[in-house]
Amino acid sequence: MDSTASTPHTTPARTEPLHISDEQSTALLTDTLGLLGEGLPNADGASGLHELERWEMVLDASDRPGLAKVCQEVKLLRERLSASDTQAHEIAEILASLGAETQKVSEEAANGYSDSLHKLSRLLIKASNLLSR
Repeated sequence: MDSTASTPHTTPARTEPLHISDEQSTALLTDTLGLLGEGLPNADGASGLHELERWEMVLDASDRPGLAKVCQEVKLLRERLSASDTQAHEIAEILASLGAETQKVSEEAANGYSDSLHKLSRLLIKASNLLSR
């Protein structure tokens, strides 16, 4: 190993919890509903990937119960969308699962999120069906 080579540095993991307000959660949900309401994001995936990154931050910071499976599905979706060898049917399966999990969360949601989460669930399942064709 060359002693003059720079030592690679990794960004330290966040140690303090991120605080996400109800207003921020509502804005994210509204943005996502708007994005999916226009159809599937472009093939380049930039807008969809950005939205998934936002969701990952919010879900990781949330102390609400029952979100572990949703968080897992969002991370898997982002990973598969970032991979060059992903098939449409793989994305469709993840979207269907994410839609089903979102439906479960909507049934237990408080603070007026139930209707928006139910709508998100329907849009995710619709997107899954479009990709399955």
